[in-house]
Amino acid sequence: MGIPRIALVTGANQGLGRALVEGLAARLGPDDLVLLTGRDARRVADAAGEVARAPATRARVEGRVLDVVHASSVAALAAELAERHGGVDVMISNAIMRLLPEVSQAAQADEFIDVSNSATHAVLRSFGPVLRDGGRLLVVASTLGSLGHLPARLRPLFDGASLDGVERAVESWREAVRSGTARDEGWPRWLNVPSKVAQVAAVRAVAAERRERDLATGTLVASVCPGMVDTATSRPWFADFSAARSPARAARAVLDLVSADGVDPALHGELVRFGEPLPWHGGTPPTEQDRLLTP
Repeated sequence: MGIPRIALVTGANQGLGRALVEGLAARLGPDDLVLLTGRDARRVADAAGEVARAPATRARVEGRVLDVVHASSVAALAAELAERHGGVDVMISNAIMRLLPEVSQAAQADEFIDVSNSATHAVLRSFGPVLRDGGRLLVVASTLGSLGHLPARLRPLFDGASLDGVERAVESWREAVRSGTARDEGWPRWLNVPSKVAQVAAVRAVAAERRERDLATGTLVASVCPGMVDTATSRPWFADFSAARSPARAARAVLDLVSADGVDPALHGELVRFGEPLPWHGGTPPTEQDRLLTP
């Protein structure tokens, strides 16, 4: 009998996060543990109970309250899992704040950056060191995470940056939004663009530092793009959902990375979409889309 595997998903009450928990619970074994996390205790308990009782579930499923905007809480959970279980095998950072089209982007920026970016930094710092050999640390991002989606003058802030450097760039962006200078500095109006680029850059920074050991031990650190997912978070922003995937279907490609034997070196540190790496320097600034979105 092997050592029980420990998996954790953030932002897992509903949508893609819940589908990832369901998939992990079905793919892992009876001795393994999947932690469904979120910040609302009642919703966490209800969701975890439903997944635990589902016919396809094989692994143990538990709910844990975790507000990812508090770095100390993220660190405490990582330390607890390291002490109790010797580390974690799967960490999927999926938490996101729902943006509302009827509210200005600037008014939503602080909380959005906290949930999408500051939390990503906390997860990478706290869970990277406790990831066991052969483990998976995945950050859910999107195709907007390619560097080319930023104007050329902003790209050096993220290209080749350390995690500390990415964090400084994010805080510079946040301050520009607060002060009303973001547009003059070239930052896209749509928060998702710099946020996703920063998420991917943060993953790249951490992965670069640990690449040699990770490849030797079959460990994967990467960001992932699940494609367009039909959820309450994305529906207000798109008129045509004919190509959208259900959360369960979108989760499969992410879970295939978790289940794969070994690690393809071409995927380590990259933004992975349906099993293939996306070019870091790809993409173009979404200027037309930007003009259509709430300023």
